[in-house]
Amino acid sequence: MKVATTVKRFCRSLTVPTGRLAGKPVKLAPYQSQFIDGAFADGVNVGVLSVGRGNGKSSISAMLCTGELVGAWSDAPEREVIIAARTQEQARIAWNYCVSFIGTLPEDVQEKITIRRQPRFEIQYDDGNGPHLIKAISADGKSALGSSPTLAVLDERGHWPISQGDELEAALLTGLSKRDGRALIISTSAPNDMHPFSLWLDREAPGVYRQEHRPTPNLPVDDRDSLLIANPGSKYGIGPSMVRLQEDAALALARGGSALSRFRLLSRNERVSEDNRDALIDLSEWLGCETDTLPPRQGQVVIGIDAGGSASMSAAAFFWPDSGRLEAWGAFGTVPTLDARGQADAVGDLYTQMHKRGELALMGQKVVPLSPWLARVLAHVEGEQIAAIVADRFKQSEIGDGLAEIGIRAPVIWRGMGFKDGSEDVERFRRYVFDGKLHVSESVLLRHAMAEAAVFIDPAGNSKIVKGRSMGRIDAACAAVLAVAEASRIMGRPQHRAGRLAWG
Repeated sequence: MKVATTVKRFCRSLTVPTGRLAGKPVKLAPYQSQFIDGAFADGVNVGVLSVGRGNGKSSISAMLCTGELVGAWSDAPEREVIIAARTQEQARIAWNYCVSFIGTLPEDVQEKITIRRQPRFEIQYDDGNGPHLIKAISADGKSALGSSPTLAVLDERGHWPISQGDELEAALLTGLSKRDGRALIISTSAPNDMHPFSLWLDREAPGVYRQEHRPTPNLPVDDRDSLLIANPGSKYGIGPSMVRLQEDAALALARGGSALSRFRLLSRNERVSEDNRDALIDLSEWLGCETDTLPPRQGQVVIGIDAGGSASMSAAAFFWPDSGRLEAWGAFGTVPTLDARGQADAVGDLYTQMHKRGELALMGQKVVPLSPWLARVLAHVEGEQIAAIVADRFKQSEIGDGLAEIGIRAPVIWRGMGFKDGSEDVERFRRYVFDGKLHVSESVLLRHAMAEAAVFIDPAGNSKIVKGRSMGRIDAACAAVLAVAEASRIMGRPQHRAGRLAWG
């Protein structure tokens, strides 16, 4: 009999300990049976599974660990099972699942099992050929040195710290090779393609079985078919229902920023980063800036510029600090069409709506021509006194040449988008929003950009806008941050007045 068949027979002999199906016999979903068939096939010593959060990863890991412990398919002496996770607390969660399943075993088997929570999380099984152990450890490579497990589960490998995770993984794999053991690497997607867990999935290797439930990138976040791909347990009562997934998707879309990134990473199992990110501004705060009665163009205007390339949008923001009025508009090339861009960016007809509302212009072909676009930016405020033009220092050469070509004489301020300049600009922008000093008409362009814009936070708490997003065009938000932040600095400077000379 094949090992995989014995493994599945043991899993089905267990009882669901908790949740909606508590008390009922375990029924393996097709994707779980598929993984067992692949991971326990002859010649396979590493099984890799990637699936969305809540799809029974911890449950199936616990069933397999429990089966290995009691020798359901192995007669190796002194079997050792290691559950490794990012932290001790996460390892304990998977270990607790093992304890729960053990509670559903026959009483004569339970009598041979000892559960220890101090000083380490361990489960011991004595059958005269042992003792056999399950241990829970965290991602510290040294904690696995010297071990010789017969089964190791690397839980949520896609979210381990890189250096410590690689060290632990190497220690476990070398330990497994001593006894022809098997590794099960199970996780939601890692944040990027170069993460070690992504490499396990992407690269063919002898003795490795790979199973990934990841939808095609760039699909709408609430797309039903792709949600089912990432959540194959949904149809079988495992994890969140489809109704709940679509509700969560709608909430993530409404919140935008890091909430949307986390949903894509964890619930859609996409490779997007969520670490140390936060929304530039909460969408509800931004909606509070929208008004039906826009204040007048009063005093000087500050212009923020974010020049795009072939794929990204070129955007300009105009801010009058005396009245708090903000305007913005963007531009795309005519190739590809707005419909095609909308499909590629998974925003549907949003760009078409912006164009019809006059918030998005079409200029040039594949790339928006810089000088004509800058001329049109300045024409938008013709007759106004320009206090400053603010742009990204990274594109200083080409923007500077474009401004010189059209003969602009206004002061030009160059700002970096890194932590040094970016953190100050983000905080000044947020302060204007929170203090109610920024007013804007309803704008689909700005509303979408603010919902999508996220900031990356370094260990010191500094923030910078993240431009390397997988979804959405945030160029208008970047331009608005540049304009408002510079206006804030201008308003904070003391006014110079002519003094009187006194002769004695």
